[in-house]
Amino acid sequence: MKTKNYRKIAYEVIDLEIQALKKLKRSINNSFDQAVNAIVKCQSKVILCGVGKSYLIASKIAATLSSVGCPSFSISANDCSHGNLGSISKKDLIILISNSGETQEIKPVIKYANRNKITLIGIVSKKNSLLYRASDIKLNIPEVKEAGLGIVPTSSTSEQLAIGDCLAVAALNKKRFNRQNFKEFHPSGSLGAKLKTVEDLMMSGSKIPFINENSSMKKALAIITKKKLGILIVTNKKKLTTGIITDGQIRRSSQKNKSLVELSVKKVMTKNPISVDKDMLAVKSLAIMSENKITSLCVHKKNGRGKTIGVLHIHNILDGNIS
Repeated sequence: MKTKNYRKIAYEVIDLEIQALKKLKRSINNSFDQAVNAIVKCQSKVILCGVGKSYLIASKIAATLSSVGCPSFSISANDCSHGNLGSISKKDLIILISNSGETQEIKPVIKYANRNKITLIGIVSKKNSLLYRASDIKLNIPEVKEAGLGIVPTSSTSEQLAIGDCLAVAALNKKRFNRQNFKEFHPSGSLGAKLKTVEDLMMSGSKIPFINENSSMKKALAIITKKKLGILIVTNKKKLTTGIITDGQIRRSSQKNKSLVELSVKKVMTKNPISVDKDMLAVKSLAIMSENKITSLCVHKKNGRGKTIGVLHIHNILDGNIS
């Protein structure tokens, strides 16, 4: 078989899955709203369950729900018949996934949920199935044509995965789950880096090299040498930031003025330094540095732009793996 025919197969598979997702979109109804409300109101755990490929999809959905503040885990219906039903409590919510709704392994789970009055959400394609009839909330996903011999789970699992993503994002919105909440569950990895804020990386307190605008450059040189940051944040008597001095400015000024140490800080500083909000994403602050060709930013809190509460240096950005 030629390479171009493999591409044709890929196009056909993608087209089938696109058609499946379009059908799924048209099938969303009030049951979806009920499912979202049940997930958000769950007082314990959301348990995703399935068999085979559906179990793998269940595991992914559980991970996504957990990441948006809905404690969830997945169990295999196969294992439920061998003791794992004991991990399900009456306050839990079960989401059972099965394309046919008649798989032998899911029957004990259905009976257990019904017998213990545990809310059961069924994600199933056949309306005449046991799962559909037994579910408290019925999420009927359309029957679709599978790719690969017409039987390999492809289009149907794409639907299952998509409806899970829809439930997770809808629950996220209902819970008013924001970036800060999301960051708490993703402290590491590339996601964690992308969600770091300026406040997470900035230097604060005694580490900030402040100097009064009326001080002499002799004192300024002593402070910048001691703090070893290559900058000074200049303030007035009200402790408001009026300027910034960098070691580069000092070198340039010393070339122009032999009596630099006798000058006041006010005469050397750059006025109105760029300041960013502490809640700004660190990656955005890096863009500001790059755009303005600077290596440091003053940091303020909300509307208090005139008062510096922190300093963000390019080294802080690099140490935080921000790129």
